[in-house]
Amino acid sequence: MEMKDRLSIILTVLVLMLPGCQSKKASANELTVSAAVSLKDAFNEIADLSEKHNGTKIHFNYGASGALQKQIESGAPADVFASAGAKQMDELIAKGLIVVQSRKDFAQNTLVLILPMNAAAAITSFTDLAKPEVKKIAVGNSKTVPAGQYTDQMFKKLNLSSQIQSKLIYAEDVRQVLDYVVRGEVDAGVVYSSDVLSAADKVKVVARGNDDSYDRILYPIAVVKESHQQEAAQKFIDLVLSSEGQAILTKHGFIAINK
Repeated sequence: MEMKDRLSIILTVLVLMLPGCQSKKASANELTVSAAVSLKDAFNEIADLSEKHNGTKIHFNYGASGALQKQIESGAPADVFASAGAKQMDELIAKGLIVVQSRKDFAQNTLVLILPMNAAAAITSFTDLAKPEVKKIAVGNSKTVPAGQYTDQMFKKLNLSSQIQSKLIYAEDVRQVLDYVVRGEVDAGVVYSSDVLSAADKVKVVARGNDDSYDRILYPIAVVKESHQQEAAQKFIDLVLSSEGQAILTKHGFIAINK
């Protein structure tokens, strides 16, 4: 074999070893899903179902919906976005970053007031948060956390905002609120009803928010426009909306969408 042919073979092998030139077979069966952290337990189970049904491995990026929105706006890789609020999805659509026709609402939720299991304060309603013995209340940061936005609406509706403002401890996502309550670092916290299931033996629910005191809590999901796996991304969304996916969400405390 001539030296020229040998060099040609060597160069071909080296080129094929470059990340961008390797076979895309492995990555074609993988998806990145940016999802609200309140979905973590349910989506982890749906991901197992996805791998079983479609052979697709799901990689999750969990966080506050507002923070995930900003990541997508900055070009962070994501195939699917699942938000705990319509606002974040609406803003991404307005910026042309979502496949509009793929957007679907797939779950609902409600706000609940929780206390540490051994709480001493006599709190049985949201209005009790104004009592002087209540010193610290954990809530989501309303700038980035949909649960915090809904909580803010509810406090205003109940005329509580000015009375409890100095007591509020802001968390960067709803699971952090739950952690504060579990560890007894606050007197109370406001989370989604679905979050309580993961700590049912460590916190107690003392009140549920009235649906007319905040916007309807809807979870939208959609394909990110920059995804190179749009067909697989749509299959994941279809699975979330399927009877199997909805049953998993219901099991984890979410409310099924009325079709």
